[in-house]
Amino acid sequence: MTTEEENAPGSQLNIELSEDMAEGVYSNLVMIAHSPEEFILDFIRVMPGVPKARVKSRIIITPQHARRLAAALMDNIERFERTHGEIIERTPPGQPIQFGGPSGEA
Repeated sequence: MTTEEENAPGSQLNIELSEDMAEGVYSNLVMIAHSPEEFILDFIRVMPGVPKARVKSRIIITPQHARRLAAALMDNIERFERTHGEIIERTPPGQPIQFGGPSGEA
């Protein structure tokens, strides 16, 4: 099969999802960097009272794919909000995430 046939409308792509991958990885922060050739998305889990956070997953994509991802996210957010109501921002953009409660101690 040629590349054109593989990408033709109506052709199917079989995607496998392993059990480990299906569990997913929780992230409550993403850091984005870019170069002329790629976008790097570092998905991070920040824990309350812990001054250090760890990157849980790094995804590297092309600028074209980054644009398609942004459009797909906006489409899904709009559909989500039509069904479930407006998503309320609890933290102003650019502000660090603040966790309530006591800080962690060992």
